[in-house]
Amino acid sequence: MWDYSVSFLKKNRASSISILAAALISSLFLSLLCCLFYNFWAYEVERIILEEGDWQGRVTGEITEEDLAVIQNFANVEKAVLNEEQSAADLYFRNPRTIYQDMPLILEKLGLDGSAAEYHELLLSRYLIHNPSDEEPPLLMAFYLAVLLVVSLSLILIIHNAFAVSMDARIHQFGIFSSVGATPGQIRTCLMQEAAVLCALPILVGNLGGIGLSFGTVQIINLLAGDLVGRHPAIFQYHPLVFLITIFSSVLTVLISAWIPARKLSRWTPLQAMKNAEEPGLKRKKRSRILSLLFGIEGELAGNALKAQKKTLRTSALSLTLSFLGFMVMMSFLTLSGISTNHTYFERYQDAWDVMFTVKNTELENVGNLEEIRSLEGVRSSTAYQKGMALCPVSESVISEEVKALGLLGEAADIYFLEAPLVILDDAGFAEYCGQLGIEPETNGSIVLNRIWDSANSNFRYKEYIPFLKENPDTVTLQKEEWSVEIPVLAYAQEPPVLREEYANNALVQFIPLSLWKEISGEIGGAEEDTFLRILAEDGAELSALETKISRILGKDFTFESENRIQEKETDERMRKGSMLILGAFCSLLALIGIANIFSNALGFLRQRKREFARYLSVGMTPESMRKMFCIEALVIAGRPLLIELPLTVLITGFLITASYLDPAEFLEQAPLIPMAVFVLAVFGFVALAYWIGGKRILNCNLAEALQNDSAA
Repeated sequence: MWDYSVSFLKKNRASSISILAAALISSLFLSLLCCLFYNFWAYEVERIILEEGDWQGRVTGEITEEDLAVIQNFANVEKAVLNEEQSAADLYFRNPRTIYQDMPLILEKLGLDGSAAEYHELLLSRYLIHNPSDEEPPLLMAFYLAVLLVVSLSLILIIHNAFAVSMDARIHQFGIFSSVGATPGQIRTCLMQEAAVLCALPILVGNLGGIGLSFGTVQIINLLAGDLVGRHPAIFQYHPLVFLITIFSSVLTVLISAWIPARKLSRWTPLQAMKNAEEPGLKRKKRSRILSLLFGIEGELAGNALKAQKKTLRTSALSLTLSFLGFMVMMSFLTLSGISTNHTYFERYQDAWDVMFTVKNTELENVGNLEEIRSLEGVRSSTAYQKGMALCPVSESVISEEVKALGLLGEAADIYFLEAPLVILDDAGFAEYCGQLGIEPETNGSIVLNRIWDSANSNFRYKEYIPFLKENPDTVTLQKEEWSVEIPVLAYAQEPPVLREEYANNALVQFIPLSLWKEISGEIGGAEEDTFLRILAEDGAELSALETKISRILGKDFTFESENRIQEKETDERMRKGSMLILGAFCSLLALIGIANIFSNALGFLRQRKREFARYLSVGMTPESMRKMFCIEALVIAGRPLLIELPLTVLITGFLITASYLDPAEFLEQAPLIPMAVFVLAVFGFVALAYWIGGKRILNCNLAEALQNDSAA
């Protein structure tokens, strides 16, 4: 039987096209997925180590050299390092998986209680090491593995039909083998050997191609995200274990895909095999009314032929439908995301900032070179500020009637303890804000942002505000834990200062000058660690040059991060285009599975189609009519998945538009029609090419011979 299989594969190469393509594309897809997951994992580990260190366990407290020696004596401890900054000892283990058993023993030996132990849980979780007492461990790596399993199962469902089509074409031959004594096991073994021979090289090539694509993907991500603040470049990494996992996943996927139809075929009796070996029958009971109405008799015949090939084209229909749906929904989602980002970020804050600096671990009062920055050429306005948080007790009597009527604060109470975010402005910036409100600048009180989002009558996209308080209290009280302080209210404002900040919806935001903060900070605690510097540039000023000048001034004394508005928008656009490119490539891979199946169907079953068209010639049909039939079949094969997914795309896109509260007309203006049309036309073009090649081969052969015997390949 094996000699027959080798002979069959050599003489019927066209029938193996879809199997080769399916194996190649599935291994390419799995290799790309595994390689990208590994690189994402490696990058995440690098980020955690850079930000938090590579220690695995930590013993806190006063650790002496003798204590370090005791720790080092534990067999599983690779090294212990004294961390003076944290007043602790950082521990590294040879086998980190036993860390949750070893640490209590170490503490017991040192005479310390359990509170002295710290675990680097985030880093350990990336190695699938979880705290046994944690009821909700991180599931990121488990999620990656689940995605790999789902993708493998999906590929099995899609590509197994390629094997089924090829095997079904040989029912007659295997029926003969069975009739002369071949066992079902021998037939299955023969078919699986054929699958192994056909798929060995495509699996290897696909895995190497996936590695190359993942390398290119990492480089594209680095190029697109190179300007992101705080991001370190990703370095492409690969591990032999990834190769083994990918090969194993690919082989298992292909073998299961081949085994399903092989098992079914091997269970047929010789009589069943002989009866079902004929060419697919036409469905005469059900007319193709639409095709007949549109294209006449050729449409009727094409519809019947497609019904006869329904099983063989199942893979194509599924993969093309999913690729169309995935590509169009992805393009619509990214377009809506871009519109939303423009509304909520770039357009909203376009006039609120040009350059932003975040001065790390520095209080506002310690940034002493603000005047030098304000005097730079090209600087129109600059404001430095810190942020903090307090509570503000407000009696029910001063809450506005609109808020009470709408019930925006929940259940009624005599005293409401409202969140009071604090924005501490430098004195010059606070004076500028006073000028914006048209009040006399003072530094002995706060300005209250007296507004609350009317969530009952407006959505988050187009917010409308109503007054929060009645504007009659002359003072407000700020509380933090057991401390509190009462300060004067200089004004109640409906508009905040020109800052790139988003304020909480139900909070009573307070804007306080630095001079006042110095007086009250001891009573209500400190602010957040970082100071922010907002720069507005003169018209025509070059933002990158201005950013560089300010960086030189701040760089003398501080650690900081900087952003500029134009570069931020360019980076966002590059990231979105990169996402479209990467996701579009995934959809193209999915479409290729269907296209390969179509090529196989058009080129690999010449015997059946020769006999079919020979009969049509015998009753007077012209070659032009047969070409028209091929065109109709190609149109239906490519067009039906498009017609199926279009309503789904419209429904999903409509849901996304509704959920994001965007104007449908705005989406239609920016709808990605050109990329969608290019993708659709490319698929239609490949399907047409497959049928053009198949039709040309059929019409150029001697069809009369096909009526005399059915042994021609």
